[in-house]
Amino acid sequence: MAKNTILVVDDDQSIVELLRDFFEFDHFDVITAGDAAQALSVLRQTSVDCIVLDVMMPGQNGFELCRQIRAESNVPILFLSARSDDVDKIRGLTLGGDDYIVKTASPGEIVARVKAVLRRSSGRQDTNETILDYGRIKINLSTREVIVEGKLVMLTPKEYELLRLFVEHPRHVFSYEQLLSKFWDGVGDRHTIRVHLSRLREKIESDPDHPQYLVNVWGVGYRFEGG
Repeated sequence: MAKNTILVVDDDQSIVELLRDFFEFDHFDVITAGDAAQALSVLRQTSVDCIVLDVMMPGQNGFELCRQIRAESNVPILFLSARSDDVDKIRGLTLGGDDYIVKTASPGEIVARVKAVLRRSSGRQDTNETILDYGRIKINLSTREVIVEGKLVMLTPKEYELLRLFVEHPRHVFSYEQLLSKFWDGVGDRHTIRVHLSRLREKIESDPDHPQYLVNVWGVGYRFEGG
């Protein structure tokens, strides 16, 4: 069975070597880069299966590099940052990151989260269509179609973008503030979000009063239970 290739981009050599050891122990091939220029050089010459990308680097930072990569590729990207600010997390995910990991996480957790992202993306790498499959819910990102139990469900543009954000980041908790900032430019309140999520649940949940997919994290926000 072919090994997955991970590109680790970080200017801290001690972190790079530590992650290399853990990934190689778990049977990954590892390529490293110390900055954005080196990373782009690698990507022009080599196909990789996932990128672990430091946010704060000299020169071009991780967010800028992610934007550049996303213009050409859908390769999974996991941000690695010393900062745990919600603003940075939502920015990273909005730019197209698949996950955002704070550097206090153990190397083992980082490896586990890379594996989770690879599992979620594996079903869509051999097709021109990008389809997220969570059992009774399937989303075709190429056609913006949502299928629930084999039937096409019509969503408003806002409902679709909300659902897409959640399903692309299963079990990630999005706060009310993050959702307001991303979808309503910070204008509105928790009731605005509750109304939209309630309508979305009516369309995708078998029992909207007892949701299995879009669940509340009381006092914080919502997450998608699909991973």
